[in-house]
Amino acid sequence: MTGARRPEAPTGGWLAGAAAAMVLTFDVDGESPLLAEDARYAENAMLMSHQAFGPEVGVSRILRLLAEYEVPATFFVPGATAERHPRTVEAILAAGHEIGHHSYHHRPYVEMSEAEEREDFERALETLARLGAHVTGHRTPLSSASLRTSGLVASHGLSYESTLMDDDRPYMLDTGNGDIVELPPSWALDDWLQYVNLPIGESYRVKSPAEVVAGWRLELDALRAEGGLVVLTLHPFATGRASRLRALAGLIEYALDAGDVAVLSAAEVARRARADESLPRRSLDRLDPRPDPAVYPS
Repeated sequence: MTGARRPEAPTGGWLAGAAAAMVLTFDVDGESPLLAEDARYAENAMLMSHQAFGPEVGVSRILRLLAEYEVPATFFVPGATAERHPRTVEAILAAGHEIGHHSYHHRPYVEMSEAEEREDFERALETLARLGAHVTGHRTPLSSASLRTSGLVASHGLSYESTLMDDDRPYMLDTGNGDIVELPPSWALDDWLQYVNLPIGESYRVKSPAEVVAGWRLELDALRAEGGLVVLTLHPFATGRASRLRALAGLIEYALDAGDVAVLSAAEVARRARADESLPRRSLDRLDPRPDPAVYPS
């Protein structure tokens, strides 16, 4: 991007003069994704121990890293994981970081009825509140938002979600139940596709941390040129491994050394975005293509 001309951030806008904002988000899934797929995985000691590494070991390492660089982060925690690992939730809150809603069961919302989705959503909220978390944001499990999900987020008074992938800047989303801020993530900035290989069909080529972070640096530089939002979606059972965390430290150093990247929590980006009237406003109607049944039979 050498020589590229960066768009000027509006005075008082969400970037507040920075070239880009970076949000470190951690999906503390623990055992929940595998148990949601098949409860029989609870009998597989290897798989359960593999997933427990995140809340039991990875999160504490991540918290030390964040403290070292004095940067905030947002941890999206499923309710079931919070109940299974309450000390992990306590440690995140004690360190001053944000906890976000990430469903209760980690089941895909698109596979649920309206009543099931609402029950799961509300159970997660109640669980996190009981453990002391003041939740203002949501991320759908498995990137599986239904057309109802954003309205559910708004109707429960949350400020933002980080699920939809139709931009690389924040925008306001009219849900029909009120406005929320969307903080779009990206598959390119998700460690699951880079590091995860499980013997249950979730198999990708496990890449070296150096290769992964080199790609993320390119994304960061490109979005600095665009005035964009870099939402890193990381999983403590994956990125919490020692070499990967060291590579992440290098990325954080690179962002801080750039001098024009604001490293913020998701809640802070949402707060800034809500106050920025220059950001796009969109409607949920645009998410429903209503395909021609003659072309796409149901």
